[in-house]
Parts: sequence; structure tokens; C-alpha cells
Amino acid sequence: MLPGRSSGTAGRTRVCPHCKATILESAPVCPQCRHHLRFVAGGGSAPAPEGFCALRVEGTVEHTERGNNWEYSVVLTIRDERGAEVSRQVVGVGALRPAESRTFTLSVEMLTPEGRKR
Repeated sequence: MLPGRSSGTAGRTRVCPHCKATILESAPVCPQCRHHLRFVAGGGSAPAPEGFCALRVEGTVEHTERGNNWEYSVVLTIRDERGAEVSRQVVGVGALRPAESRTFTLSVEMLTPEGRKR
């Protein structure tokens, strides 16, 4: 076990049966397709684990030139505490025509599924 990491199921993943995204095993709702994944006996959904948004960044890119289209790639890179790359993914690609804009939002949602407080 690494220092600062607890044992148990924290960080385990599964595949969403709806959209096939890799998600946390503890997630009651898929963060990609937003389908509910857990239900309790007697109806209703499972109680959501406690959580908070640790990071939220939003920005807009506006095409201000005339004539040429711009292409973009949204690349997400995750690094550990030593700076080593853990994951790198192209999240989306597209193009902007003159006078178009796109707004990009990145959020990091933290869950405390075992009832731990932050």
C-alpha cells in the first residue's frame, strides 16, 4: 500500500452499462451519460456518496479572424504527485468557423463513498 492511500474499494472502476464509459464503482449516476446506476429495494435510487467539486475551470475560445477555419483538440492529461503522467486522452475535436465560439468546462468531482469527510 502506498503512503496516504487507504485500502478497500476506493478508486475501483466499472463500465457504465448505458454508454460504456469507465466510471467509479461507487458512482450512483454515470458522470458521462447521467443515467442512474443503483437502485435500492422498495424503489428509489441509492443514496449518493458525499462529494464536492475540487476544481472547476471554464473558458471560451472565440474565432476572431476572417477567412480561415480553426481546428481544435481537447486533450486531458492527469499527473500524479511526482509529475508522472497517469493518463492522457483526447476528449474531443472540432472546428471553428469565423465568428463562432466554443466554451470548455473542466470539473474534478471528488466522492467520499465510505462516508469520510474531507
